[in-house]
Amino acid sequence: MEPVRTCVGCRTRAPRSTLLRVVSQNDILIPDESAVLPGRGAWVHPTPECIDTALRRRAFGRALRVTSDLDTRNIAQHPPRNKG
Repeated sequence: MEPVRTCVGCRTRAPRSTLLRVVSQNDILIPDESAVLPGRGAWVHPTPECIDTALRRRAFGRALRVTSDLDTRNIAQHPPRNKG
């Protein structure tokens, strides 16, 4: 059985393979396509709607437990994938 994670954008639960893991390195949000980067990860549907909602709600900072401002350019420019 595949692990289930919660999208920080829409707050719905989904299989891990349909979500994009995002990590923070030096206060920069990094999309972790293969889910292997070290550190705490936040999960989001790789759709513009969920990513925009998560950015607007500052959900990445809370999920990653980061108190400083995050550089969100990498994640905001991430190419969308179909919700699965």
